[in-house]
This record gives sequence, structure tokens and C-alpha cells, in this order.
Amino acid sequence: MTVQSVLSVQEQRLLHPPGDRTISGHERAGRILHSFQNQRPKIDVERARLFTESFKESEGEALILRWSKALLHIARHITVYIDGDQLIVGRGGYNGRYGILYPELDGDYLDTVIRDLPSRGQSPFDLTEEDSAIIVNEISPYWKGKTFHEALAVALPADTLKVTYDPEDPLKSRFIVNETASFRSSIQWVHDYEKVLRIGYKGIKEEALHEIGRLDPYSPADNMEKLPFLQAIVNVSDAIVLWANRHSRLAARLAENEADPVRQAELLRIAEISGHVPEHPPRSFHEAVQSQWFVQMFSRLEQKTGTVISNGRMDQYLYPFYQKDIKLGVITDQEVIELLECVWNAMAQFLDLYISPTGGAFNEGYAHWEAVTIGGQTPGGLDATNELTYLMLQSKREFPLNYPDLAARIHTRAPGRYLYEVAETIKEGSGFPKLINDEEVVPLLLAKGATFEEAYDYAVSGCAECRMPNRDTYTSPCAYINFAAAVEMTLRNGQMLRYPGETLGLETGDPLSFESWEQFFEAYKAQQKYFLKHAFIQQHAIIRLRSQHFAAPLSSSMHKLCLQNYKDIHEPHIEGGIDLGYFEFIGYGTVVDSLAAIKKAVYEDKRISMAQLIEALDLDFEGHEAIRQLLAHAPSYGNNDDYADSIARELDEEALKFTRHYSKQLGVNLDLRYVPFTSHVPFGKVVAATPNGRKAYTPLADGSSASHGADINGPTAVLLSNYYSKNYNYRERAARLLNIKLTPSVIDGEEGTEKLVSFIRTWSDLRLWHLQFNIINRQTLLDAQRDPDKYRNLLVRIAGYSAYFTDLSADLQNDLIRRTEHTAI
Repeated sequence: MTVQSVLSVQEQRLLHPPGDRTISGHERAGRILHSFQNQRPKIDVERARLFTESFKESEGEALILRWSKALLHIARHITVYIDGDQLIVGRGGYNGRYGILYPELDGDYLDTVIRDLPSRGQSPFDLTEEDSAIIVNEISPYWKGKTFHEALAVALPADTLKVTYDPEDPLKSRFIVNETASFRSSIQWVHDYEKVLRIGYKGIKEEALHEIGRLDPYSPADNMEKLPFLQAIVNVSDAIVLWANRHSRLAARLAENEADPVRQAELLRIAEISGHVPEHPPRSFHEAVQSQWFVQMFSRLEQKTGTVISNGRMDQYLYPFYQKDIKLGVITDQEVIELLECVWNAMAQFLDLYISPTGGAFNEGYAHWEAVTIGGQTPGGLDATNELTYLMLQSKREFPLNYPDLAARIHTRAPGRYLYEVAETIKEGSGFPKLINDEEVVPLLLAKGATFEEAYDYAVSGCAECRMPNRDTYTSPCAYINFAAAVEMTLRNGQMLRYPGETLGLETGDPLSFESWEQFFEAYKAQQKYFLKHAFIQQHAIIRLRSQHFAAPLSSSMHKLCLQNYKDIHEPHIEGGIDLGYFEFIGYGTVVDSLAAIKKAVYEDKRISMAQLIEALDLDFEGHEAIRQLLAHAPSYGNNDDYADSIARELDEEALKFTRHYSKQLGVNLDLRYVPFTSHVPFGKVVAATPNGRKAYTPLADGSSASHGADINGPTAVLLSNYYSKNYNYRERAARLLNIKLTPSVIDGEEGTEKLVSFIRTWSDLRLWHLQFNIINRQTLLDAQRDPDKYRNLLVRIAGYSAYFTDLSADLQNDLIRRTEHTAI
């Protein structure tokens, strides 16, 4: 590592790793981590094989009933494991790092892509020959012709299909108007874990049996709609209890042969706990943590939720158990941290596997968002921080792991100690926690129909999203829209260099004929509206088709409105729910800066002609570096410059006006978001050079962040551009993901912590949705590229999650390196 003046805590740890590979006070967690860290993950086919076996036997029955029977079959037959040193049990696959398959999503092409997984550049997985044969011969043949992906491709109109997929190969995305529903069965989600902790699955089953007893035996609606739903709840309650009890029996058997008396006592305790929860309400903090993890892990066996099931507000629903045990003196804070870190390690071993090449490209570096929400406000509107909040922050500072995805809610009355400890945790340098702003989220949820209690009690889920357990009811994944492609199509009359000879957008006219900026801008807005049209057509088909392909009885069993309406959570509409969907604006900074450069250089200052601009773009600026520099130095978003920010605000408003008018026809709220995951990289690979000086087929700007290197006025200016580019008079808006990269020297020492706290308060006062940091020296990233073996444990913040830098593609590594490194606040 090149010696630098100020290093983050993480950089110091990389320079001077512990000699025994453990960290004082975290020995157990360290041993578990080092048993699998840096392992190549494996694919376990058991879930897929068992799910398929059950579906073969249940054809013709109601889908939710079939799904519950499949989960019961899985619970009965899947291999159960208990890792050495673990105190919290429950996993869905092999020992070590593993991923599982969901053939109901991608069974139609599993057999053709599965062999490429070990060698693919993005998030590779190993697969045994035996398991590969099971996939090809037993699993994939059953699902051909039955998957959602196939049905969606058939359902889309021709004009929508050609901006979505390659018409010759619907597996290949165009990366223009990209659906995301075919590589995950649900968007991010949060369960009502508190219900399970309150009554257990015995209570949930009893509720369902009581409702069955109340049905009219002669009613066709009761027999055909309500009864299958309630039977599914009974089945899934039996399934999760059976699965937990199998862990109990395994622990007891292991204890019989355990020579170490300490470990033997731990195994006997695991056996006792697993025999009690989640069937019954937990009696202790340890049991509460184990019950929550059983539910979380079994949810992963149930379905592939985009960004993984969220853990919700762990510091809130676990707090009564913590208080009770601390008061009784049966647990210490260090033991609490140890149990939590057992869960963090269990999370880290499950890797969210994307078979789809598109899904893999959108989620590089084994992306994960099993968010743990801390802080915020109580349902009564009071500050919610407690001792457990601080223990979770302490764990994040002291134990170097990119799990869980810690999310800290911030509000104007947040205690000084809380903001201080959040800032100190950010300074550690691994990208945690990300921040979500109550001052933006709560009013928007209220505007969309939530009560104060529901809005105050939201939990973070996914990259920057929020959910209200028992009130949110929309699970359909939604569109990512490449609006940088719309810029290119405006310049090429509906065509793109990446797809020669095809007219994919509107024919808005020869740009050489445009006599004014207003004429050009109207042409761009027409292309943007055309993209939105097809995104909404996609969503119409997705909403109609999904409930024919996916069910989630476990998730439904924890949702009050599902139970009241006897409806699976994937049904298009559930009475009393708030249906919050979205569409993503991808490449925001790239688009804004490109339009600002055209307005300034071509139409106002007349420094270059439109013909010269297009020639330079055609040649990727080869021989036209002077033009590229002229464009790159035009007014740019991210600098608190109204020239660019006013264009950004108008683009934002155009999208908001569209969804305000048309989302009603879909029966949902499709809100405008700026959350790219890692899609700004593959989306950039289809877009030629752009008028902001960006070279062809390189990454687009991410989220609501500035273009690479364009934000030259400091991070506060980035906040102000975000503020001034928003339309606060519209409620049809949601998350804006914002990355800020600081050198460690900026926030060094106590003075640095105070500056960071002030910066966070400014962000909160501006009512911006999301904020996350990379605290790292650029040189460290360059060193890691040159010598990856020395930097295997280097964590960086990507897009709502942290990943190991060396697990990322070169494109994404370079994207991170090129982000502006701010040296002052």
C-alpha cells in the first residue's frame, strides 16, 4: 500500500491486519468469518430441485396452495446445517458461501447459461458436474414454457419489445427501457417480524384455522378463493416450524458427539431454542434473534425478492427482549453483539444469485441489501434511538464485514450522540451506514395515504427504498430507463450507434435542422416521453401477469391486509393497501450535463455547430479533444449552478407529470426514482459518446450523483444541486440515491467528525432522501487494482450496498475511481 498522509480505519486495518486474524472482543465472529471469507461461492440446487418436484405433483391447484406445498416439501427434505462456532442457525444451502436457484424465474434458460456461471466476469459461482446435470436433466425441462419471462416477452407489443429485448433473443436486454420483473419475483420487502415475535407461527396457524372454521361450506367464493389461501397459511406455518425443529434435532445429535463441553452446552442451547421458536413467542433476546433469522432465511427459500428480504427495524422490535434480559442480568452487551454478529455472518454466506445476464450486470460484486434499519422515530413521532441502536453501530465499527446493509434513519431531532456515532461509523471507511431522511420520507408517505403512525414506523428496504409493514402492498418490479439513450436518439433521429440500422425511438427530425435550443429540447422531451410510454406499457403487462406465476404464502402470513382480504401479497391490488411502485431515471447527471453543453456551446455561445458536435460524437472525440474539453467544461449538475440545475428540474418535472397522469390507469403509484444499483455501467455500454464529453460506452452518472469529475464546487454544492433540481410540489417522487466520496483527511479527528455531523444535518434540512459515503484515498483504489491479492478485504460503497472492491468488474472499479474525490467540506 502506498503510504498516504491520513488513512481511514479500514485502510489502516488493511495495512496492519491482526496477526491471529481475529479482532479482540469479536473472536467468535472472526472465526466464523474466516471460515468462508474470500471463498468462491457455490450454487446449491436443492431448493430448486425440491421446489420443482413439488410443482410437478400439484399441477391444477391454486398457485398459493402449490407454493405452500413446495415450501413444506423443502422444509421436510432440504439438508440442514449447523456451522462450527455458530449460535444462530438456519441456512438455505451448502456450507460456506452459497447461492440458490429459483427455476420459477429463469428455468426456461437455466440449461443454456448455467455452465457459464463459474467463468462469467460478474459475480461468478462454482457448480459441480453432478448439480449441473440435475439442472439440465431434471429442473430446466419442466419449466420451459411456464416462466414469467417467457409470458412477458409474448405479452409485450412489438414497439415495446424492441426497446426492451433483442427481438431475436428475448434473453438479451437492450438496456434502453429495461424491465426488472423477470429476474426477481418481488421488489424489496419488509416483513412484520414483530407479529412472529408476539404470537409465533403457532398463533398464525391458529388464526388461519379459526378463519377456515368461519367459512361458508357452500360458498363458491369461500371454497375457490379464501380456502386455498388459508390452507396455504396453515401449510407454511407447519413448514417453517418443521424446518426449525429439524435444526433442533441436528443440534441435539451434534451435542451427543461433541467433546468440548463449552460447545456441547451451546449446541444443547441451540436445540432448545430451535424447538421453541418460531413456533412460539421468544422468551429471551437470543430466542428473539433466532426466531427473526428463521423467518428471514425461510423467506429466501420462498422467493427471490429483489435486494433480499429486509430485516426491518431490528433495534425496535428486538429492544424489549434486550431490556428484559439486561435487567435480569442474563445477558451482557458484549454477548448481544456476539449474537448479532452471528446473524451478520449467516447473512454473508448467502449470496443473491442472478442467473439472468441482465440481473447479474445490474448487481455486481454479489450485491445485497438485507437492510437493518436503526434510529428514526417511534410510531408516536418521538426519537427512537436506544441502547441497541448504539450496539449495532459499535458492531459495524469494530467488525469488518459488509453485512448487514446498515441503514440509519435521520431526523431533525436526532440526538447529538446518535449523529456523532453515525459519523464515527462512516469514518471507518467501509461505507456504513447509509442514511435515509425522515424529513423527506415521512411527508411523502403521508401524502400517499399513510397514517402518521405508519409513516413514522417505516423501515428501509433495498438500495434506498422504504416500506411500511402491513400497509405497503405492491411487489411488482419496475422499469429502469436509460435516458442517456434518449439524448443519443435525439441526435440521431431515433437511432443509436450500438444498434445500427434500427429506429428504436421517435423520429424527431434531423438535429441539423433545429434552429433553436427550445426546438432541440422539445425533441429530447419527446424521446423521454416515448421511453416512459413503453415503461408504463411494460408495467401494465407485468401487473397483469405476475400473480399467475408467483405466490408468497410466508410473506402473506405476516401481512395484516393479506389476511383480511384472503389474498396473496402478489395479487395486483389488496384492499386497504398503498401500492408504491417506481420507475428509474438512469444517467441523470449525464443527461443534464449533455443538454446543458448543447444549449451553451451550440445554441447560445455558438462555439461549435451541431454538425461539428455530431462528428465529434461519431468519432468518440478522436481528433476532437478541444471540442470534448469545451463540452466537459460547460455548466454541470452538482455545482449549485442554476444553468444546469434548472434543466435537471425540468427533466424531473416532465417525468413527474407523466406519472401523475398515467399511473392512475395502472391503479398504482409509480414514483420517479434515481436508484441505479450498478445498472449505470451496463446502460453506459450501449450509449455512444455524449455531449458532456463522456467517452463512448463508458458508465453513465449514477443515481442523483454528479457526472464523473463534474462536481468541482465541493460536496455541499452537490447537495444544493439535488435540492434545486427537485420538484417539491409533486408527491409522485421517491428515492434519490446520492454518493459522496471524501478523502479521510477531510474528516480526520474530532474536528472532522463535527464537520461530517454538520454536513449530515445540512442534508437532512434540505429534505434529500438518501446519502452514502466512500471514505477512501484514491491511491488505495489504484493500489488495489494493481495488487488485488493484498486488498481482498477492501470494502467500498457502490449503490446502496458495500462490496469487496476486488469482486467488481474493471468497469465498475474504474467508475468508483473516477468519482470526484472531495478534499474539503
